[in-house]
Amino acid sequence: MERNKSFIWPQATLIAILALGSILSLGLMIPVNPTVFGNKTEQNTSNKSPTSKPGTQKRIEKFRLAMLSTWQKQAIEKGLVYNIPQRFRSATINQAKVPQGKKLIALTFDDGPWNVYTKQILDILKQHQVKATFFVVGQALKNNPDIGKRIVTDGHVIANHTWNHRYHYFNPQAAAFEIDRTSDLIYKITGAKTTLFRPPGGMLHNGLAAYARKKNYTVVMWSADSIDYKRPSVPTLTNRVVKQSTPGGIVLLHDGGGNRSNTVASLVPIIKKLKQQGYSFVTIPELLAIEDKELKLAEARKKKPPQPQAKPAKSAQ
Repeated sequence: MERNKSFIWPQATLIAILALGSILSLGLMIPVNPTVFGNKTEQNTSNKSPTSKPGTQKRIEKFRLAMLSTWQKQAIEKGLVYNIPQRFRSATINQAKVPQGKKLIALTFDDGPWNVYTKQILDILKQHQVKATFFVVGQALKNNPDIGKRIVTDGHVIANHTWNHRYHYFNPQAAAFEIDRTSDLIYKITGAKTTLFRPPGGMLHNGLAAYARKKNYTVVMWSADSIDYKRPSVPTLTNRVVKQSTPGGIVLLHDGGGNRSNTVASLVPIIKKLKQQGYSFVTIPELLAIEDKELKLAEARKKKPPQPQAKPAKSAQ
């Protein structure tokens, strides 16, 4: 039995090889047109082309532009996109000039997002219906991406405060790493594109601000310094901010970089006291847009030719 089994197995194998060879030979004998499938695909595509019907392409383009316009409006409303007026690009600002009688002020927070303090600050801002601008550190955003997303979804503006928050001199390559990497991460996590930059410590001459201006960023400084990083008492911190506040001002606070419990505790009294004085809170892009509008009106008034004075009527004789 063992002998017969060993004889039958090679026979079956040989038959299978012969059958396979026949199939391959038949395949080589049949000519194949390689363009058949390609032509068929092209034909189907051309039949479905929107350009085959007059006016269809124009309607599609019109629809696309309408959708783009709608998306842009929604993105601006959500803080994903904002337009900084041309006059402020590559410029450094400490305060905005606002129309007389308009008491507008911008709260800004540096060094976050941090897990505890930024959340508490966002809760307070939401409760009091105040919008602010957050200058985030890339490393902190990387560690707290969900808080970064919340900054934007809550309607605040997110901006660039470098990747590592260091103070030494930066050559152009190192500055590019600090700024570009942070802006890229902001976009990747939140979908927001920023052209606002604040150098750590407000240092304007260590290479960072120069690179930012070269890349068309607006370098945002401040007019009211809370000095909250030194952890003053809540009354001291509150009074310092309120005393320094002026129309068009920019307030510097911190939501990260250390213990910010006193900053959190001071935020409600700061908001209440400034509101009692007639202040309204805006973001940095809103503040700059208001100044730009006022400057354009002033420029238009200067260009307007003087109206000729009416001649006095002749008295009847």
